[in-house]
Amino acid sequence: MHPFHSAFKVKDLQSTRRFYVEILGCAEGRSTDRWLDFDFFGHQLSAHVNANLLEPDFCGQVDGVAVPIPHFGCVLDVETFEQVEARLRAADVEFVIAPQTRYEGQVGEQRIMFVLDPSGNPIEFKAFKNPDEMFAR
Repeated sequence: MHPFHSAFKVKDLQSTRRFYVEILGCAEGRSTDRWLDFDFFGHQLSAHVNANLLEPDFCGQVDGVAVPIPHFGCVLDVETFEQVEARLRAADVEFVIAPQTRYEGQVGEQRIMFVLDPSGNPIEFKAFKNPDEMFAR
């Protein structure tokens, strides 16, 4: 797969850098006094300072769970998912949706978790039991 690029709004660079670099372990790329680029598990994120932040709307319903929309995230292997979960727990990051298994015993079984970054941007992490089933119907 090819890496994706996503640009989004943040309230400040200090809390953003702490969350993405220190907690998640993302490498910082180019940056200025108004934006930061990160290597988000092989994908490029650009965080831009802006006072007009969006409030997530928990309008998504997946398997009976309200999911914040919009959100972005990353599909990880199970080992990396567990490492990210441990880093988030060690930093006392509150889960919007706690780590759990979705579609257990079915095609597409996956581990998921949601958190908010310090600016309120919802992020989903997931890991498929069988990665070949990511697009299974």
